[in-house]
Order: sequence, then structure tokens, then C-alpha cells
Amino acid sequence: MEFTEAYKQTGPCCFSPNARYIAVAVDYRLVVRDTHSFKVVQLFSCLDKISYIEWALDSEYILCGLYKRPMIQAWSLTQPEWTCKIDEGPAGIAYARWSPDSRHILTTSDFQLRLTVWSLLNTACVHVQSPKHASKGVSFTQDGKFAAICTRRDCKDYINLLSCHTWEIMGVFAVDTLDLADIEWSPDDSAIVIWDSPLEYKVLIYSPDGRCLLKYQAYESGLGVKSISWSPCGQFLAVGSYDQTLRVLNHLTWKTFAEFMHLSTVRGPCFPAVFKEVDEPLQLDMSELCLNDDFIQGNSGLMSWSSDSQYICTRNDSMPTTLWIWDICRQEPAAILVQKDPIRAATWDPTCTRLVLCTGSSHLYMWTPSGAYCVSNPLPQFNLTDLKWNSDGSCLLLKDKESFCCAALDVLPESSDYSSDD
Repeated sequence: MEFTEAYKQTGPCCFSPNARYIAVAVDYRLVVRDTHSFKVVQLFSCLDKISYIEWALDSEYILCGLYKRPMIQAWSLTQPEWTCKIDEGPAGIAYARWSPDSRHILTTSDFQLRLTVWSLLNTACVHVQSPKHASKGVSFTQDGKFAAICTRRDCKDYINLLSCHTWEIMGVFAVDTLDLADIEWSPDDSAIVIWDSPLEYKVLIYSPDGRCLLKYQAYESGLGVKSISWSPCGQFLAVGSYDQTLRVLNHLTWKTFAEFMHLSTVRGPCFPAVFKEVDEPLQLDMSELCLNDDFIQGNSGLMSWSSDSQYICTRNDSMPTTLWIWDICRQEPAAILVQKDPIRAATWDPTCTRLVLCTGSSHLYMWTPSGAYCVSNPLPQFNLTDLKWNSDGSCLLLKDKESFCCAALDVLPESSDYSSDD
């Protein structure tokens, strides 16, 4: 593994979808570097400090959220002289996102008064009144043809289906939620999942024409759903709940396929590989591992599928230093990683079964079905607080508090024996 030198950053950093560039916020400047040479290819000056960055899917345009103004500025990588500024005036801008065609920007005003679709091709704009959320509650189909936007009026939640070609409303239907939390299209675009706020355990699956295909409630009393995620293959829907259990639903029958409990004590018949970070070698009894519950509270629920949908990793917030890796086919834990510090981020290689995580230390931790290992960052006083893969899995973005670097990774071999340190 090879590391670049450290570069300054003061906010968001992200790879372009085509994996060729990396955009970095440095105060009010947007710096775009080549991911191979790391030379600066474009430098744009915004009107205020950059709070948010998002690439268009075609990797040609970038939008910058200047939420202190509040204002949106967009830039073209191929036409540096082209500029775009979006200002909603007194309504403000709480969030902005690209449409799948990379030629429209969707903004949500403060207090969710309206969602506006702005065209880069002409001066036309479309308004959707009373969006439910600022950054959530909007989902696009995989083919980019339709958008599902959650709205609320008269104390009831609705799903609005819009054409991403004309931005006309194709249909509206009410949903059976008390306080809708979020929405997500299935990977095959055949269904829409929505879920209620944590106060009400309710997961609902709807067809695009508004028919309810499933009402799922694992239990009645207590806090409900914390996070939901479709598997990349679309066959499974993972539901993480406040009862510290991960439930996986099958998309054919919508029945519970597996239940994974995050217990402080792991016993047979399952014998997952346990990797514990220690200062000195420590003998572990693999048949009975007790995990201390007196951990620092984590920031939020973490749940992520591997690219082949064979594994899903989770972090139970009551045990934030422990990462669980579940084998979907065997319906049991494949590995448990016990770190010294709370896990800040964990993400899968988009091209193979390789998981990387960081804990705010100078080390980078990795897991594959062959084992787990640790890599020390050679940069002095560089503590990893966040990490991201580029789309082809060849490069890893590593963030410190005020700087970032990238690491080039080799293609993962089909079978290999890893040591605990590398």
C-alpha cells in the first residue's frame, strides 16, 4: 500500500463518480486534483466557505453548498469559465442534490417550505410544495427516470412520483406513517421502502402505483427502526432496530430471512473469527467472548453491505468499538472486530469483498474472508477520522481533522493469508 503526502482540507472531500478526480474544500476554494498524479487540474473560488460538495453523475459538474449564505454554486470541469449560482432569497437553502441526468439541481428551502428543481439547460424551474425533509425523503430510480419525493400536508405523509425528464408529477399517494423518516427505491426499481420515525416501528413496501405490498412491524413497544438498507443485488432488505437486532427480509416473500442479535457474549454453535486490537498479544477463548458494554456512546447506527451482497457489517451503538460482520448465506457472524477506540467509519471495497475501517488513530484496519490486518499510516500525526473508496476500488481517501491523503491499494488476491500487522 502506497500513501500520498498530506494535503490541506477544511471540509468535504469526495471522488468523482468516474474515479478520475477528487474534489476538496479548502475554506472558500474548491480544489480539483487528478487521482493519479494529484496535480491540481482546476481551482474554483466560491463566495463563502464550502459546507457541502457533490459531483454530478457524469463527473462534469460539481455543486458546492454555501449554507452560511445560504447559496449554491456549481462549476464545470470541462468549461471553467461556466458558472452557476442559485439563491432562494429569504426562503434559504437547507440542502442541494443533483438529479440523475446531471443537468438539474434539486434544492430544499429552509423549514421545508418547498423543493425546487433548477435546470442548467434553461431558466425553467419546478416547485414541489412542503417536502418532508431537507436532506432525506428523496430517492431516484436506478435508471434515473423517476424520483420519489416525500411531502407532508394536513398532518399526513405522501409520496410524489415525478418524471426526471419533464419533472411532471406522475402520481401521488398517501402512506400509512405517523412521521415518515425516509424513503428508498429498490435496486430493481420495482418497489419503494419507507419507514416511520423511531417512535413507531413500521416498515412499508409500496409498488410505484401506490399499492402497499408489505407492512412490517417486528415489535410494538419500544423505539423502532434505526436504519434500513437494500442489498446491492436487491434480494434482501436489512432493517436495523433499536432492540440491537438486525433483521433481513427476503424480497420475494417479504418474510424475515435472518435475525442477527448483537450480544455481549458470543457462544457456539457459531464460531466467528474474533480480532481484538491490543497493545500486547492476548489469548482469546473463541467459544465464549465477553464484550464490555461500558463503551462510549457511538454517533449513529452503522450498517453496510458488501458489493456482492454476501456480507453485511454493523456497529451496535451500545458497543461502538465492535464491528460485526455477518455471513448472509450461513446466517451467522463471520467475524467480530474489537477495536480499542470507537469505530469512526467502515466501508466496503466497491469491487471485491474487502472492508476497511478507522477509529481516529493512525492505523487503517482491513478485513477480508481470509483474515484481518492493520496498516500504519506513515504520515506523522495523521489520525484517520473518515475514509472513502473511489468507484473502481483502486484508491482510498483518508481524512484527518485538517488534512487528507490517499492510499493506493493492490487488487485483492482471491486467497491470501494476512498477518495482524502489515
